[in-house]
Amino acid sequence: MLDYTARRPAVAKRGSSPNAMLAIIAVHVAALAALMSAKMDLPDIVLPVPTEVTFIPVPKPPRERVEPPRAPAPTPHAWSAPQAIIPTPPEGSQIVDSSPNVPSPGDLVGSGPTANPPVDPPRLAPPEAAQLLTAGTDLKPPYPRSKLLSEEQAVLRLRLTIDTGGRVVAVAPVARADPAFLDAARRHILARWRYRPASENGHAIVSSAVVTLHFRLDG
Repeated sequence: MLDYTARRPAVAKRGSSPNAMLAIIAVHVAALAALMSAKMDLPDIVLPVPTEVTFIPVPKPPRERVEPPRAPAPTPHAWSAPQAIIPTPPEGSQIVDSSPNVPSPGDLVGSGPTANPPVDPPRLAPPEAAQLLTAGTDLKPPYPRSKLLSEEQAVLRLRLTIDTGGRVVAVAPVARADPAFLDAARRHILARWRYRPASENGHAIVSSAVVTLHFRLDG
């Protein structure tokens, strides 16, 4: 077996040739150069510019106004009032007036001395004012005790309301009045003063009167 191995023909190793390698590289370089030149000669592709379109709205035509048909005016017709038919009495007949007998205004009112003379309206008598009946000694109201101590005096103007019986039913000051003097005067007048009531056409009526009272310490 060893002998067989020693007798096998040995395969000789072939060395690489430098010229072959250069030739291969030159072929690749030439191919690459041709490819690049071919790429550079290609024409540029020009893209079309897009066209801009602007839409302008078309104005609508104005709408025509259609008027409704008018009804024809009525044709005026001539009109005449009907004529009254008056019956004609036959010949030889007697005509009788059937209208009522209406007296004339002169017959109703009368004329001359028989006419009624105008009547004057009754004259009303002027109203009579109320008259004081209370004696003078009872007219003076008592002096307020508080005013006696302070020696104050006062003058009061009072409006009295007198009923149909002659009694004083209300006393009101016409101007500003001290409450003490006013209360003393009101109490005395309501209790003691009497009047003959005012009258109109013979009938008693409610009236008013304004009086002045003096509160003095000298009497």
